[in-house]
Amino acid sequence: MNIEIFNSKQELASYFGKLLKKRTEQNNKVSIALSGGSTPKAIFDELAAKYAEIINWSNVLLFWGDERIVPPTDEQSNYKMTVDHLLSKVNIPEENVFRVKGELSSEEACAHYEDLLSQKLNVVDGIPQFDIMLLGMGDDGHTASVFPYEIDLWDASSNCVVATHPDSGQKRVSLTGRIINHAKNIFFLVTGEGKAEKLDEIINAKEGYKQYPAALVKNPIWLMDKAAASIL
Repeated sequence: MNIEIFNSKQELASYFGKLLKKRTEQNNKVSIALSGGSTPKAIFDELAAKYAEIINWSNVLLFWGDERIVPPTDEQSNYKMTVDHLLSKVNIPEENVFRVKGELSSEEACAHYEDLLSQKLNVVDGIPQFDIMLLGMGDDGHTASVFPYEIDLWDASSNCVVATHPDSGQKRVSLTGRIINHAKNIFFLVTGEGKAEKLDEIINAKEGYKQYPAALVKNPIWLMDKAAASIL
């Protein structure tokens, strides 16, 4: 199992910045599925502050692993968070950014995104393939927007599904296990003490761990801070 433990969220962000700089130097284009949450926000801030001028952003293609069904200007939008912390601060071509259209109905947004993935990504063995998949994990063990109570969505035959938040009932578009596990490299970003218990259950394969969607991700590179790793 590939695990990297960092002293802080900022140190983790610095690691990813260096990795992305190297990848964009090696490849013509690098397709990335972004995650929402506080850890990606720290990564975006790091990229904007230190890599705005030294990464060739024309080689970066940005997508999202999940999105809430809200307009792109809504404070809950993963896209808006990325705009605020990264896209507004780097010179990335507009045509390299492929968002989920959260202003549509959930079914329309899901169908549109499914088509977009097939059109804009390399299709390998019949499945669109990301170069880099960034995932986060919720305190309940969910990843992307596949929650434990809807874990069957993970094995859907499509690349995208409409998921529903268990508490708020909010609709979301989420990638499925089919396309997530097909990515060339999967980076699981986990920080904070609140994640420590689930992380311990999943990484040490404790009883019942497969009830968590995060446990179904194949061969990820775990990037965690010391707080998240505190009881491993």
